[in-house]
Amino acid sequence: MKTYWRMPSGLRPHYIKELQAARDNYLLEKWMLAWRHLERAHILGQPWAVEHTEIHWKMLKFGIAIKDWKEIAGQLPRLVFGGVKSFVGKIPVGNTGGSNVPPLRPMEIPEDIKAMMEPYLKN
Repeated sequence: MKTYWRMPSGLRPHYIKELQAARDNYLLEKWMLAWRHLERAHILGQPWAVEHTEIHWKMLKFGIAIKDWKEIAGQLPRLVFGGVKSFVGKIPVGNTGGSNVPPLRPMEIPEDIKAMMEPYLKN
């Protein structure tokens, strides 16, 4: 069985860029834009257990900060199980990670993110 623990170093700068954009927009109180960058970071980090868990932690903290009880409740099981699913290579590809979408629904990956990830997901 192939396992996915940490994101490849070549992809990590893209993930960090999305997290920074989320933080920057959060500080400007641009909640929707901040959330969109967290979703993009989720798509990038989802295949790897460490980053997948990290992004759900950040999504949970975001939900707490804006007092979104639905998001808080939706992130708790994702935080517990998301990294495990990544570790064993069983994720719903492209899922944006928020409580507004079913946790097991595969979704279309945006083309720019797909291009970033492609070299690292070939078997």
